[in-house]
Amino acid sequence: MSEPGPAGEDAYRRAGVDLAAASRAVELIKDVAVGASRPEVASAVGGFAGLVDLGDGRLLAASTDGVGTKIDIARRVGKLDTVGIDCVAMSANDVACTGAEPLFFLDYLAVERLVPEEVSAIVGGVAEGCRLAGCALLGGETAEHPGTLPPGAFDLAGFCVGLVREEDLLDPGRVRPGDVLLGFRSSGLHANGFSLVRRGIDEGGLDLDEHFAETGRTLAAELLEPTLIYVRPVLELSRAGLARSAAHITGGGLLENLPRALPPDLGAVVDRNAWTPHPIFDVIARAAGVESGELFGVFNMGIGFVLVVAASEAEDAMQLARASGWEVSVVGEVRGGSGILLR
Repeated sequence: MSEPGPAGEDAYRRAGVDLAAASRAVELIKDVAVGASRPEVASAVGGFAGLVDLGDGRLLAASTDGVGTKIDIARRVGKLDTVGIDCVAMSANDVACTGAEPLFFLDYLAVERLVPEEVSAIVGGVAEGCRLAGCALLGGETAEHPGTLPPGAFDLAGFCVGLVREEDLLDPGRVRPGDVLLGFRSSGLHANGFSLVRRGIDEGGLDLDEHFAETGRTLAAELLEPTLIYVRPVLELSRAGLARSAAHITGGGLLENLPRALPPDLGAVVDRNAWTPHPIFDVIARAAGVESGELFGVFNMGIGFVLVVAASEAEDAMQLARASGWEVSVVGEVRGGSGILLR
């Protein structure tokens, strides 16, 4: 099975993001990281989270990320209390991909000028994200960078550390042909693809204050809907023995992230008719002047997290997730070969 062309790459390039350069950078970083390791390291650069073997069957899982250019939308409309949730979600969801329970989170906030009320709103969102992920906000750093950032600008990043027992580890090596993909509904765009969103605003005529009829709120509110934190259902299904591997669907969409949950000799077929993407994706596609099909290589398209489960256990897994209020459905199947085929 061959993967379709670099869906989304042209769209990203027109928005000023070079995916090929990003991929090349990751490869170069892998080479550099080889010389900065320890015997306890149990996974290489490139997974959703790094793993460190503590001994006694326990492993630490760690991941770091930022909110990206979604921050610019928050700054433009003066709503700063939700991007902290996004910041936690990006790392905590990655940690959950290993089956680890997030233990703690630390944030780094860089501001052009320190406004206490704004910092409080941003970090308040981080604290709420930690509550949703079930982890502690252990600490952080706020740095004032006058003269190096545009007026009113800020950036936010952080990292999450979790713990998993070896027998509970979610691992692509456990995946088999015929396993199914359980897709968890996203809350919208989450925190990826906002360079393309900003192009739609700056060049495509989108108005952040306009009424978004499909949801009855403004476009800005739709765009700033926080990333869902999937830690609790993932841990519940993992501890019930119903999950084999997992993928957090972030930048690059299903095409780029699903392969990270599969062994090198396996791919997957994704059924696009198994769910309906949120209306906001079509709005962005039209405003940015891209084909909707290209968006599968940019956005999550309505599926924010995927668990790989045995076909015989899919119904049990869905019932357990739905009982906790999550929207989940079978969105595809693991096949021999490699790459992700959308049908």
